[in-house]
Amino acid sequence: MANPLWKGSQVIAALASNLGQGSEKISTDWLANGVSIDTRDLKPGDIFVALPGDNVDGHDYVEAAFEAGAAAALVRPDFVAHKLGAKAIILPVVDVLGALEALGRAARARSQAHIIAVTGSVGKTSVKETLAAALGKSGSVHASERSFNNHIGVPLSLARLSAEADYGVFELGMNHAGELTDLVDMVRPHCAIITTIGTAHIENFENMTALARAKAEMFSGLVEGGTAILPRDNEHYDTLKQSAGQCIGGQARLIDFSAEGNVQAQACTTQVKLHEACSCVTARILDQDVIYKIGTPGAHHVANSLAVLAAVQNAGADLALAALSLADHEGLSGRGRRYRLGEEDAAITLVDESYNANPTSMAAALKAMGLAPRLGRGRRIAVLGDMAELGKEAPALHAALAQNIEQADIDLVLTCGDLMMHLHNHLPPGRMGPHVGTADEVMEILNRDLRANDVVMVKGSNSSGMGKVVDALLASSAADIKKARVG
Repeated sequence: MANPLWKGSQVIAALASNLGQGSEKISTDWLANGVSIDTRDLKPGDIFVALPGDNVDGHDYVEAAFEAGAAAALVRPDFVAHKLGAKAIILPVVDVLGALEALGRAARARSQAHIIAVTGSVGKTSVKETLAAALGKSGSVHASERSFNNHIGVPLSLARLSAEADYGVFELGMNHAGELTDLVDMVRPHCAIITTIGTAHIENFENMTALARAKAEMFSGLVEGGTAILPRDNEHYDTLKQSAGQCIGGQARLIDFSAEGNVQAQACTTQVKLHEACSCVTARILDQDVIYKIGTPGAHHVANSLAVLAAVQNAGADLALAALSLADHEGLSGRGRRYRLGEEDAAITLVDESYNANPTSMAAALKAMGLAPRLGRGRRIAVLGDMAELGKEAPALHAALAQNIEQADIDLVLTCGDLMMHLHNHLPPGRMGPHVGTADEVMEILNRDLRANDVVMVKGSNSSGMGKVVDALLASSAADIKKARVG
């Protein structure tokens, strides 16, 4: 039988400085197998953390948590627990979020795993998931779920780290200076990866150099003898290298990667063949030659694969098995996953890039779309929603996508949102599709105008509602799709 994630005595010891009045009477004779902040996904045996929020207060759901089988609950000292019965394990803490952080730090302190942290303007989640799968060929892996990369998600992911894990992979996000410093201080990675530097969240920074320096805070939490993995091809590489070199007394190991074949990089491609549904790569990874296939198309995934394999080799895991695992890596939901919808004689290809968007990820997605072959009367169609958090540069950055569209030879561009109007106005007539204000209007157009063999890529920031477009297309029956698209 697997060991429990937490013993009651361990939890109480971890929270000692945060426990409120009456905690001395709490039983230590209990076990927990998980940690949850949401009763909707809570499993029996989880510790429920009743986080207060602007819109929802976890304390309103403590009773529901115990009904679902919670082992214990972290709550404010003033929480009234008389409805729960004497057997309910209630842990009063002065600061609930602080208690979650303390639990995460305790999990990290006891762990013997090789810890890797990932950040970047684009590709964080994809690299984290790919790396977890690759390391899984060499041992047990704990990885943060979904995009749990903020001040709540990181300590929650740490608190779920088993003492028996061989590897831990954590995604760290930021949109302001100083955020990564706090997060990486909890994670204390042996290896820190920056995927790339782009214009995401630029509205919160004076310039791109300031943004790059904020990303480089990632290296401040490296353990002694730790490794920084950097994108050699990025224009801010020198800034990142300088910052990394200053960490942990100048003792950080530096590894750089280049998908453009820069032989000075320690992880670099020597040959790349990009295809519609995959990429074939020959690379040198820390003096080891390796040939592999990536199951997700696009040059940006080639770059990500180099960071992954460099981290695997640096960790002492099996490089060959890790490289083989990349062939099984498909695009994540909202991040490049491909679907074939409808009956074969009327099918369309849907590329779901709807999770989020910024100029860097837009350019990468459009470039990958340019690899799609045209079959019959089929077209390459880009459905694009607004990109958020770009500040005063937003109009120009949206308009600049016209060049990426031209280079990828996109046949038709359907734009949605106030900011995307700037792109719409810069498109040549031959590529200019309708411009609309809402996701519902997008669906009206697609239902009317799509035809067999069209390749449709949907992308925008979360706030643009492009996820609704993807959901609606996926919900369409084969008969509906055929009816709408044959012609």
